[in-house]
Amino acid sequence: MQNGPLFALSFLSFWVAWARPGVQFLICLCLYDGFLTIVDLNHNALLADLSVSEKDRTRLNFYCSLFSALGSLSVFMSYAVWNKENFISFRLFCTALVAFSIFGFSVCTWILRQQFQLEVKNAESSMLKELYISQAPLAQEQTLTLAEYLKQLSKHQNFVWFVSMNLVQVFHCHFNSNFFPLFLEYLLSDRISLSTGSFLLGASYIAPHLNNLYFLSLCNRFGVYMVIRWLFFLKLVLSLIMLLAGPDQIYLLCFFIASNRVFTEGTCKLLNLVISDLVDEDFVINKRKQAASALLFGMVALVTKPGQTFAPLIGTWLLYVYTGYDIFQHDALRDIVSTRPVAEQNAVWMKAVRQGCFYLLVFIPVTCSVLQLLAWSQFSLHGKRLQTIKSLRQNTCQERQQGVKAV
Repeated sequence: MQNGPLFALSFLSFWVAWARPGVQFLICLCLYDGFLTIVDLNHNALLADLSVSEKDRTRLNFYCSLFSALGSLSVFMSYAVWNKENFISFRLFCTALVAFSIFGFSVCTWILRQQFQLEVKNAESSMLKELYISQAPLAQEQTLTLAEYLKQLSKHQNFVWFVSMNLVQVFHCHFNSNFFPLFLEYLLSDRISLSTGSFLLGASYIAPHLNNLYFLSLCNRFGVYMVIRWLFFLKLVLSLIMLLAGPDQIYLLCFFIASNRVFTEGTCKLLNLVISDLVDEDFVINKRKQAASALLFGMVALVTKPGQTFAPLIGTWLLYVYTGYDIFQHDALRDIVSTRPVAEQNAVWMKAVRQGCFYLLVFIPVTCSVLQLLAWSQFSLHGKRLQTIKSLRQNTCQERQQGVKAV
């Protein structure tokens, strides 16, 4: 419960000067990333713990996407108060946003706790009604060491193939997040205004949540596995079409940049459903007494974390190798918001950077989609196997709820 408010405060610590810039940035980044990870892990683990039913989990994910989209509206509000010459209005906005977030965290977690305690009391009362004396000895619960748990995960083939695919997915998501402004600047700046670019940047945070509502309806009809597979194929086909069309097809380029980010982020939102299914499979094949939801979500986040770290590094390196353009040797903020006509810049250098950005925009999705399709084709937790796993977990939970309490 306390991690949510601390996460909100760590966000506010970026915008209030309290130390030397380098030291403050390092500390704030570590605090923000740490609390973000804790909140995400516990939030995602709730998806696996609240329900076993595939339809119920899809419905929970639907509402999660809906309210995430509402929360992302703060991105548009921030543009209304943003002024790089005077941060007072923006700091006041951030303070109000943090206060609202702390209030929301506190109220929602209090309601969840009350609901959980009510269910526990009801379960205890129903168990006491069926209580009788038995001579059966109490089962000794064996402790599981970290080494043993890691060994179990290494033998969990679907987990291995999933994290391989998800590592590429995390890389692609953060690559899009980091280079989206660069693509807007060097591929579309001569065709769109600065305000339009800002609007596209803000919309790119909201559109994936809204689009995910449609993806979830498809998941109810065809299953999560098939929807994710179609998204990988769609990403590959659109990238190849864009490669053949070239960077001069502006309307197609605008659609591709937007769709690439929306579909990629939309896939990330669906993966929590797959991890929840992996929790069920881990529970069944290892015969656990309790589902290790938060632990499995944490292991997925740990293994795929390098994708987030290497996305900007590899993208910057590829851009430098192809064009000789080093973003660290330029005023990146000035480059992104520059309103100077392209004709005033060096034509040869600009053409090389534009071509390099285009190839980077196209070849990264092509490579990622091919690798993901190869890994996803080996993933077997779908169809009849998934239904069998869910039935086994539900039966196990029901047997334990109806089990005899030995005295």
